[in-house]
Amino acid sequence: MNLEEKEISYTTTNSYATLNTLTDKTKHVWFVCHGMGYLSRYFLRYFSGLNADENYLIAPQAQSKYYIPPKFKHVGSSWLTKENTLKETENVLRYFDAVFEAEQISEDKNLIVLGYSQGVSVATRYVAKRKIACSQLVLHSGGIPKELTTNDFSFINAKVTMIYGNEDEYLNEKRILHETQRAKELFGANLKIIPFEGKHIVNVELIHALV
Repeated sequence: MNLEEKEISYTTTNSYATLNTLTDKTKHVWFVCHGMGYLSRYFLRYFSGLNADENYLIAPQAQSKYYIPPKFKHVGSSWLTKENTLKETENVLRYFDAVFEAEQISEDKNLIVLGYSQGVSVATRYVAKRKIACSQLVLHSGGIPKELTTNDFSFINAKVTMIYGNEDEYLNEKRILHETQRAKELFGANLKIIPFEGKHIVNVELIHALV
């Protein structure tokens, strides 16, 4: 048997969702990366309580979609897996580039990049690889990719906030200690760590407090 795995490049199409309208009154532009199992349009519901005049939200959509068990009725999505991670990451970054190009965000707006759960991995990679000049970087209940180093974030002058639930079923005590230490090493004095009482959920109250 002569099995060979080959590779091609091609053009694809993907959606993304926005919330509110970008106007002269807009103060904050959010780029929010959902967790595994979400669709972008539903993830934006967590941000609906923000002031609509002052906040414009962009939620990219993970390309890999699947039916969620056990009933396999609802559709979710995933950003990356351990399979071919580096190549797939480049696909995600190019997709993010296209979203930013389509939205044409002016530099006078405060850019907030937020990742939740699995979305932390793609959000931090994008900020690091593309040297994104955001005003805030929010790491909510997710892990920082192992390959990222202090040098990758040497340019950053943003407020960095790490949020996690102290009863998160995916973050045991050892993992929490590891992730908080990693964040301190990467972001130093720019970092603020905010634990909350709760499980692996989107903490709407803390998100609203960011602005």
